Amino acid sequence: MHRFVYIALIVILAGIVVLFKIQNLESVTVSLFSMRVTLPTSVMVFAVYVLGMLTGGFVLGLLRSWAHGATRRP
Repeated sequence: MHRFVYIALIVILAGIVVLFKIQNLESVTVSLFSMRVTLPTSVMVFAVYVLGMLTGGFVLGLLRSWAHGATRRP
């Protein structure tokens, strides 16, 4: 029974992702210094999400190591 619930959740999530992709086909241009990148909105949102996960994990690890270093006894 649980397997069917998980399959249904995967199908619903995949449907939402496909719907998001279809509704966001317009292009977005992002500029940084002299570089310009033009991508569909959905690809840009996905890229920002992945970069946020990577940098968020890095910052969290950095803060943990600083906190551990600050609480260590000499």
